Amino acid sequence: MKLLSVNAGSSTLKFRLYDMPSEELITKGMYERIGLEGSCYNIRVGEEKKSGLVELKDHKDAVKLLLEQLVENNIVSSLDEIEAVGHRVVHGGNKYSRSVEINDRVLLEIESLSDLAPLHNPAALKGIYAFKDSIPNAKMVACFDTAFHQTMDEATYLYPVPYEWYVKYDVRKYGFHGLSHKFITEKLTEMLGKKPNLIICHIGSGASLSAIKEGVCVDTSMGFTPNAGIMMGTRSGDIDYSLINYIIKKEERTIEWVDNKLNKASGLEGIAGMSDLRDIDRAFEAGEVKATLAIEMYTNKIVDYIAKYYVKLGGVVDAICFTAGGGENDDIIRAEVVKKLYPLGIKLDEEKNKETIVRKGVEGLITKEDSKIPVYVLATDEELMIARDTYELCE
Repeated sequence: MKLLSVNAGSSTLKFRLYDMPSEELITKGMYERIGLEGSCYNIRVGEEKKSGLVELKDHKDAVKLLLEQLVENNIVSSLDEIEAVGHRVVHGGNKYSRSVEINDRVLLEIESLSDLAPLHNPAALKGIYAFKDSIPNAKMVACFDTAFHQTMDEATYLYPVPYEWYVKYDVRKYGFHGLSHKFITEKLTEMLGKKPNLIICHIGSGASLSAIKEGVCVDTSMGFTPNAGIMMGTRSGDIDYSLINYIIKKEERTIEWVDNKLNKASGLEGIAGMSDLRDIDRAFEAGEVKATLAIEMYTNKIVDYIAKYYVKLGGVVDAICFTAGGGENDDIIRAEVVKKLYPLGIKLDEEKNKETIVRKGVEGLITKEDSKIPVYVLATDEELMIARDTYELCE
């Protein structure tokens, strides 16, 4: 069975085509700058990568071109071969704790949740409608990035604010990166042969941690929005909210200006003047003061959450896992974090840590045999998680 795994952004459309249930990746591609000048595409055809400039007025144009290229390049003999499309939808609110087949009611509910994800849910809807129009016989599935975290209990997901805000406006912790946290949970469940207690560190430009008890999420670091939790590439993470009004008065700015600064000019960018971990690592190794400070703050925040989740799991943790771009490939960040976890009896194998780089095809353990908690580095795959959920619903 061939199915598409799709991630539509405001001006982008990423896709992968899988053959299921073998999980063979047939092809993948991306359409960028949709609705903007200089729109372009790239698609893999066999071992070749094809790319070019093309006018893409909207997502419908991008989907039309994608499907044409699949047929023209003999990737599929006809569009009837594509039996399903799984769509990443960032926000499912309180309504969805799992992936669901898309019908008119689901579409209305995704739209109604756009206030909670104004940059993401409307983009996902554009992708969904474009595929529904182009291949109406294919089953459409919504895979929510918040769904995996819906197992948190009320005492965990509620904020200590007026309860009526939750009742009226759905103000609560939701958590994000759920497709990644779910994928790693399933991967370690298979590896460890049990429903494990885990602490998962999804470390990328956006970053989140989760506490998993017996295979189920009981807490996560991101909150009502993805700006909560640890400091990130450009996001502040947790702060004292009173500084917002203070800065508005001092700078004579609007709330929108401050919100933009906290989302796009804070975190590693705010401290070190750069947000890419590779750049920060190079500056750290060169002894630059601000880069050293940024890494110290960043790793402290990660350790704070790991310690918190260690206690929440009753001190019974089967594994800690680093994943996503930074977690998979940044041995400096991992080393600084694990060294600070020594009070928990965690012992880093420095040689293994340096060798374990997912982009070089190496994943696995980075701790010594006598470490009380094993620490893994594993590749995540949100697109494959979408494909699995979509296939399961089709079956």
